[in-house]
Amino acid sequence: MPTPKFNQLRSPGFTIVELLVVISIIALLIAILLPAIGKARDAARVTQSSANLRNLGIANDTYGADWGGRQFTSVPDDIGLVENADPVLYNSTVACMAQAVAGTDQNGDTWAAWCGGDLCPPYAGDPLAWSIFFHTIYQPISYNVPIYKFGGFRTPNGKAFNSYVGSRFYDPVFWAPKDTYALEAVEPFFDQASEFYLDPNDPKITWSSYVWSGAAMFNPEVHSHCGWRNPRSMPAAFRSPAAGQCRFPDLKTRMIEHHWLQNTETGFNPGFSEGDDPSWMFNQGYNSMPVTLFFDGHVAMVGVSDAMEGDTRAQTMAEANNSCNLCQASTAGECQTGLWSRDTQWGADGYYGEYSYDTLVNTSYHVLTTDGLFGRDVMGNK
Repeated sequence: MPTPKFNQLRSPGFTIVELLVVISIIALLIAILLPAIGKARDAARVTQSSANLRNLGIANDTYGADWGGRQFTSVPDDIGLVENADPVLYNSTVACMAQAVAGTDQNGDTWAAWCGGDLCPPYAGDPLAWSIFFHTIYQPISYNVPIYKFGGFRTPNGKAFNSYVGSRFYDPVFWAPKDTYALEAVEPFFDQASEFYLDPNDPKITWSSYVWSGAAMFNPEVHSHCGWRNPRSMPAAFRSPAAGQCRFPDLKTRMIEHHWLQNTETGFNPGFSEGDDPSWMFNQGYNSMPVTLFFDGHVAMVGVSDAMEGDTRAQTMAEANNSCNLCQASTAGECQTGLWSRDTQWGADGYYGEYSYDTLVNTSYHVLTTDGLFGRDVMGNK
């Protein structure tokens, strides 16, 4: 009778213990690699946004080459000739200003924020609507209707400027890769051949992820350190200064990511009305670091905390040097010692400051720069 064999080879396969070990190793590798992959993806998006701003910097320079070094503007230089810089009065007595055109859509229709008057063709609409368009889109910043806080500084993808990039309103160069809400709205239009595209099922316009410095587009006296002056009270307020007049080109921001895209800590801002873009603004989070184009052409990430620290240093220096004593009370409002003006019609909260994410942040740099193009948004080395 044969002796039983108790050492026969076992069937091929893994034991439960071995499977658990393999799964644990895979999970560990994923845990190690995912953050690295996320950081690499994040870095790639920052690199793309930086490339977009460099291209827009070239477009700004090309525009300047065609317009005597000037910055982009939608406002006639001489609109101050008429009382209160009234657009309808200007269009009825001086000339019909160039219209803020978005482009020609897929049906051949031209879309624009028409601003009319007696010397203009008979555009659809009424003078009140034309005037509102002027106040909210043509001016660098709308101070006449403060609730909108909009203006030409928000509109680089309009036809007058996008012709220096790709001649399309919805060109990818105008959107930052992390601007999720805006991208969801505009990505379907990137492949459209027309200059402008209006979705018949959702007829709305989405503006660029990048914005100019509104204060730098005005005459520097508007946001003077001696106090803000209403541009409609100044004959030369709307003549955009030449970029070459910038006194601190390596410290003055030119274009910036409009939304809080870097180091975000939350989803959407609950302070905005339903139907609006709910994204936080770049200056609403202390840890925000928007990718930024400066007037000297370099691109860098600028921390809101750095802008706030520079603002504090500027105030200390101005007070130590009694800078306000040089201002004439007859021509100025409240003296501004910091890097951004708290003296505009938007008050001490500045640009959407009342909706900020945390209590630490307090800045409206870039948008409300003191002395406009002559000022600076960050300080140099300590």
